[in-house]
Amino acid sequence: MAIKLINRATNSPASPANPPASAHPEAPATLAEPAPRTLGLLDQFGFWGNLGVSLFGLTTASTVMFSLGDTAPPLPVLGSILAIVVGTVVGGAVLGVSLMLGARTGAPAMVLLRGLFGAKASYLPTVLNIVQNIGWGTFEIILIAESLKSVAHDHLPRWLCVVIAGVITTGLTIRPLGSIRVLRKYVTALVIIATVTLAIGLLHRPAPAVTGASWNGFWLGVDAIVAVTISWVPLGADYSRHAKSERSAFLGGFLGYGLTQIACYLVGLLALLEVIHQPDAIFNLYLGLPLGTIALVILVLRETDQSFANIYSTAISIQNLRPNWDRRVLTLLLGTVLTLAALKVQIGDYLNFLSLIGAVFVPMSGVLVAAWLRTRGEGWDVSEQARLRPGMLIAWLVGLLSYQLINPGTLDHWADFWTRIGADLHTTDHTWLSASLVSFAVALVLALPFAAAPTAAATMLNPVDLHQ
Repeated sequence: MAIKLINRATNSPASPANPPASAHPEAPATLAEPAPRTLGLLDQFGFWGNLGVSLFGLTTASTVMFSLGDTAPPLPVLGSILAIVVGTVVGGAVLGVSLMLGARTGAPAMVLLRGLFGAKASYLPTVLNIVQNIGWGTFEIILIAESLKSVAHDHLPRWLCVVIAGVITTGLTIRPLGSIRVLRKYVTALVIIATVTLAIGLLHRPAPAVTGASWNGFWLGVDAIVAVTISWVPLGADYSRHAKSERSAFLGGFLGYGLTQIACYLVGLLALLEVIHQPDAIFNLYLGLPLGTIALVILVLRETDQSFANIYSTAISIQNLRPNWDRRVLTLLLGTVLTLAALKVQIGDYLNFLSLIGAVFVPMSGVLVAAWLRTRGEGWDVSEQARLRPGMLIAWLVGLLSYQLINPGTLDHWADFWTRIGADLHTTDHTWLSASLVSFAVALVLALPFAAAPTAAATMLNPVDLHQ
């Protein structure tokens, strides 16, 4: 299978293979077809802005304020706000770069990694991404179902809520570009209104003072937000490859996602201050606000774009391994399997495993940014013959080791192993160290000398056009 180089879709004449933007062509079924460039700046803003608001963000501000643990002194309110902003800006810049690369090359996220590590070496992060997307997709369906059950005051059975979440999620994946346009036109405004409604309701309630606060956990709070933001890097190019320009792709991710994530976590922080000693009661607090139930219904149904992104990107990641498999068939199968899993599986400690996989992609993002700094996406070889790049792989591995030595995680046995090594090397228990920032920086610096485009690589690939 060889790769054919063609000009930017925006500069190419209209043809059956390259229809005008007004025709709204859908995402190709396989990697053997070019990716239409139909998503403008507003589409990117709408899509990423919706992803920035999540039930997870509204209910987990405690990961920032109580970054040192439930029994340790919390961050002060100002420190929590600053950690949210700093983490979002840092992570958003990295996400924006990955989106620019997707827009420049026209390649999906995992195919993009062929030019980073080599075609065969890209299979390792691809498999990890498939595993994490399946896990997070199942978690999102469970989260949507449980939230829908709560806002219905338990009048709907759990199985029905799971099926509703699964059907909507799977339906969105069939016409992904159309779904993104629908989100921009009809959902974004409702999400903004719902978020503002919750914020106003919380601001009208007196919040208790935070006592015994300490800034010691600031960088761990930043770490949590950086990890959440960078978790979208392994998915981002699946959507930005359809962007009309690199600028719209970057701004959609950096500003669209960044502004709404900050707003979402600030609302979550306001709610946490109300139930600071009972963080598990935060969802009930939202339901008790004026119009809170209506706002949550909107946000619960909107959450399906999170599960949609996970399932669709799982299918696109699989296509890096099997380019000719139809993504529509894949998403139907994946949606069915994940819905059935959500009916039976208790996610529980599996979230610790998903967090471990997520940590893998933080230093990988450092390697990706190093390549962007050296090449700006020029000469990016995403063919199936892309050569192995051992220097980039080593930089990624050392970055991952740096992360584990600072933050061993919470997964049994794995965390114990790295905790022992970290204790011997005195790399753990330093609250001023951010595992995400350190591992990202280590991987970036080590990758820079090897990050220039290989001399035999192809030139501009925009969009990817694979032929047998």
